[in-house]
Amino acid sequence: MTDYQQRTPEQIQQDAHRRISQTLSDSFKKPDSSKIDFKRYRKIRWFFAKAFFHVIWWDIILNRPILEWFRTPPLPRWQNIASRYRVLAIEMGGVLIKLGQFLSLRVDILPPEVTGELAGLQDEIPAEPLASVIAQVEEDFGRPYQEVFAWFSPEPLGAASLAQAHLAHLENGQEVVVKILRPGIDVLVETDLAAIALAMQWLKFYKRISTRVDLDWLTREFTEITFLELDFRAEGKNAEQFAEDFADDPGVYIPKVYWDFSAARTLTLENVGYIKIGDLQGIEAAGIDRAKVARKFYQVVMEQVFVTNHVHADPHPGNVFVKPLRHEDEPEHTTFAPHQPVPYKPDRPFQIVFVDFGMVATIPERRRAALREYVIGVGTRDAYRVVKSYQDAGVLLPSADVKRIEEATADMFQRTWGIRMGQMRDMAAAEMDYFFREYRDLVYEVPFQFPADLLFVMRTVGLLSGMSTNLDPNFDPWAETVPMGERLAKEELKNNWQGWWQEAVVWGQTVFKLPVQLERIFTDIERGNVLVQTALAPNARKAVENLEKAVNWLGYMVLAVGLLIAGANLSSRAEENTLGSWLMGAALIVVVWGFLRSR
Repeated sequence: MTDYQQRTPEQIQQDAHRRISQTLSDSFKKPDSSKIDFKRYRKIRWFFAKAFFHVIWWDIILNRPILEWFRTPPLPRWQNIASRYRVLAIEMGGVLIKLGQFLSLRVDILPPEVTGELAGLQDEIPAEPLASVIAQVEEDFGRPYQEVFAWFSPEPLGAASLAQAHLAHLENGQEVVVKILRPGIDVLVETDLAAIALAMQWLKFYKRISTRVDLDWLTREFTEITFLELDFRAEGKNAEQFAEDFADDPGVYIPKVYWDFSAARTLTLENVGYIKIGDLQGIEAAGIDRAKVARKFYQVVMEQVFVTNHVHADPHPGNVFVKPLRHEDEPEHTTFAPHQPVPYKPDRPFQIVFVDFGMVATIPERRRAALREYVIGVGTRDAYRVVKSYQDAGVLLPSADVKRIEEATADMFQRTWGIRMGQMRDMAAAEMDYFFREYRDLVYEVPFQFPADLLFVMRTVGLLSGMSTNLDPNFDPWAETVPMGERLAKEELKNNWQGWWQEAVVWGQTVFKLPVQLERIFTDIERGNVLVQTALAPNARKAVENLEKAVNWLGYMVLAVGLLIAGANLSSRAEENTLGSWLMGAALIVVVWGFLRSR
């Protein structure tokens, strides 16, 4: 076991937290020139500064009475900023791509025009020169790379913003994939995170965002995720954790980690580049049933979310493969190597293979019960239970109208239950139009705020839905979710039988005391000792508040019109009547004052 492998998860976490604290504390200070590429830093900082001044001018200064008449619609402007950021991220790569992908998840605070623009960012940029990659590998192992790998491909399999991968052979002939951090990535990451931390500090002055989002928390989450992606030991341990989670599932395969050929900036894994899950023709050519692949893939991800609680947060088509297995008609020891042609055999068995475990969401204990509650609620079509899970997970804002959300959830179940994925795509526009009309108040308020761990789960489920539909247009997510909900409900009942028994005893005591309590209540009612206190629902209360503002505005307008008419009459009777001019000026002041008070 190498020193690299012996590094504990606690040491990884402590190092990440130390670097996070340093990043946050230095956000208003001049960055350390030994860690920062100042040319890059200034370019990123200038972009964020222009965006920040854009917000100040258009969304704060011009968002005032009278001045707002000159204000252009916000969504096209924000979409333009997102588009320009996308261009910058593609040009410069690095953490900027990761930030764009991260922000594309924030559907709870950003409009779809912005998240949609950022969602198109691809983590694919030009590869590093081979010489610099080999030099870094040799520095990692302290010897020539030929002594580590028997063969090393000069052409990369792929190049992402933080790392790139090459095929290689070990001395025993085993084909492996070597994942290597980009040379100089430490400086690039420190530069980008310093600029991003500064931008987050600027955003604190924008109350519309800072009151809805803990920006320091958001910065910490993003910084920690980035630092952990740079730690290949953490990625290797994640792979081993997934292998342990699915050790008893013959339909899942996780690549082996070769620790003796891994180091701080180099991770060597078994090559599992079989058929990409998006290669529909390749899957069919091997005789594998696409509908079965869709169903198995869905079940495996649901198992990650609701049972093992370790979720592959980036299962895009490039990170999931289908491994063809021996058909019963083939010789007993038949195996297939990656990229090897596979002969057609009807209903060929297969395994789902995951790679790239740098982005893994570990669901904390406090949210697991809420997620289980959610899937049980979905499986039983219980809108109350679903909304209760939102509350338990802490994703609802304090001002959220819980009853209204429950009503919308029940309506969604009624209108979409049993509809297949392909049909959902066809009816999406009509359903969106319906929900926008019926639940306009919820659409405008967006009463949700999702923590990062749940955002990555949402991203995973979103990718899962799209990929399952691509595999099988007739895929029915409800039919696949119900068994999971029923299974969890049975487990909950089985594991909590003592709690159920205690609750039954409490209910029995309550029922036994009920006649006496009812008698007391009726006695109090007869004596007139019962008071009834009512409260308006949040949406009704807002309607009343809007009505009050309208009445106040009307009062000011009546006063202003009276002053205007009186001033005009006095001015018309005498050519130089200062009182009339003063009254008309007062009318204008009343209009402005009333407008300000009635907003």
